Amino acid sequence: MNTKLLMTSSSLIMAAAGICALFMPDVLLSMQGVVVTEAASVLVQLMGALYFGFAIMNWTAKDSAIGGIYARPVSLANFSHFFSGAVLLAKNLFVGFSPLMLIVTLVYIVFAAWFYWLVFRATGLKPTS
Repeated sequence: MNTKLLMTSSSLIMAAAGICALFMPDVLLSMQGVVVTEAASVLVQLMGALYFGFAIMNWTAKDSAIGGIYARPVSLANFSHFFSGAVLLAKNLFVGFSPLMLIVTLVYIVFAAWFYWLVFRATGLKPTS
């Protein structure tokens, strides 16, 4: 498996989400129909900092052996993030459906499955020919 593709794609997606949350918290809150307050804006920016931190971690780990016991903290952190996010987003779809949230939920499900495979099924070593 090409873990470089997984780590690069997750890094780019999280960096984009982090930058949007850092610099456009009011827009993101308004899109969700939330009343924009200073506290809510700061919390969204803090979430953006978390996303950007994850993006940097994934970007720097993209060339490492990942899977099984190799870089386990990185793969396990990503799996726990995407799995819990997928469950939360799927639950939220039952409360109020939104096409944008459906797309985000599907992205989270794909990455959760991909990181599940990496954490619990892959060895982290490239097969020898």
